[in-house]
Amino acid sequence: MNILIIDDDLRNIFALKTALKSRGLKAEGCISAKEGLDYLEKEKGVDIVLLDMMMPEFDGFEFLEFVHQSPRKDYPPIIAVTAKAMMGDRERCILAGADGYVAKPVDIDKLLTEINRILLAGSDD
Repeated sequence: MNILIIDDDLRNIFALKTALKSRGLKAEGCISAKEGLDYLEKEKGVDIVLLDMMMPEFDGFEFLEFVHQSPRKDYPPIIAVTAKAMMGDRERCILAGADGYVAKPVDIDKLLTEINRILLAGSDD
């Protein structure tokens, strides 16, 4: 499985990549939403995106809006991974177009459960 992590904090990318690698998963990181979009244009083998919602300039909500308004329909599923963990934030991310939601600090077991849920749901299509 190939996972793309989009987060403006290199420490978060490093921590997630390390945790995912320890579980036998491959992950790449991008430090901005723009870089993430560019990566997705070039690399077609991404299975799922872990998207930080609070980034400067071009945040996760704008990223989701761009993806869902794009004529391209083959974007991978997107999980909002965010420190915004107040009541209603999960629903706001899902309404914005995220396929899943995990709060920071990330519990890797919960993240893997969410990834599996989304990928299994996608296999029913």
